[in-house]
Amino acid sequence: MGLELESLKVFVRVAELRSFTQAARQLGMPRARSSAHVQRLEAELGTQLFQRSTRVVHLTQEGAQLLTLAPALLAHAEEVGTLFQSNRVLRGRVRMELPVRVATDFVIPRLPGLLALHPQLQVDICASDRIAAAKREGFDLVLRIGPVREAGLVGRRIGETTMMNCASPSYLRQHGLPRTLEDLRRHVVVHYAADVTPNFEYREGDAYRELPMRSAVTVDNFEAYEAACVAGLGIAQLPRHGLERHGDRLVEVLPQLVARPSPISVLHTHGRSAPRRVRAVMNWLVEVLTPAVAQAAA
Repeated sequence: MGLELESLKVFVRVAELRSFTQAARQLGMPRARSSAHVQRLEAELGTQLFQRSTRVVHLTQEGAQLLTLAPALLAHAEEVGTLFQSNRVLRGRVRMELPVRVATDFVIPRLPGLLALHPQLQVDICASDRIAAAKREGFDLVLRIGPVREAGLVGRRIGETTMMNCASPSYLRQHGLPRTLEDLRRHVVVHYAADVTPNFEYREGDAYRELPMRSAVTVDNFEAYEAACVAGLGIAQLPRHGLERHGDRLVEVLPQLVARPSPISVLHTHGRSAPRRVRAVMNWLVEVLTPAVAQAAA
């Protein structure tokens, strides 16, 4: 008996998303086709892999056992499929999630070179500053700035960016210039939704601490976070590199109380069994972004 690889791929995606509809959407196929693939796999194995309901699907015990083996099986199958091809040939689709500015300024301008080398490669880029659940939403690669809170992501830290406390002149005219930590009690911050509560991070000795703060606005992406600070809606803690484009629209405050540097990492979602195309595109991303990160840290 030999398992059909396409059906196994559909099974893995349905198991990760717990939804035939979402799996079919990500795989670019009708829902009925995704269901048929799983039914074919169940018939071949002689066992039920999912308990189905109207809203969600759950793995059976047998399905959970198969899910522990399937990613490695698929990765090995891909390696066999490319074993006798040129080392330069990459096939298939790679889905990546990148911050908007990283995608537009660094990755997309270099993408024609990658696709010229690998014309059978397809790259999907989700340019967003929202931190997606990478595995659940079906991304192969993600770039993370800051702590990586999602379990199961594997990759490389390529550098870090230093931070700067910023406020707009209009905000400072209204609220005054803070000079000490105690002064911040009379101020507000722009709240980034990824943080559970509004706060101001600062270094004290060898440790970093968080001061709870008030906030009048909450945003869920970096562009809006920066724009809210420029608009005078509160103090923000921004990467120092690139702020020169704002000229005199932003002013540094409390330089002695900076937040910790933010690590920058390129990560994949495939554990120990990343397909060859994913590893290759990840290495390309690291090559493209490392010089930019090093320049930002200088």
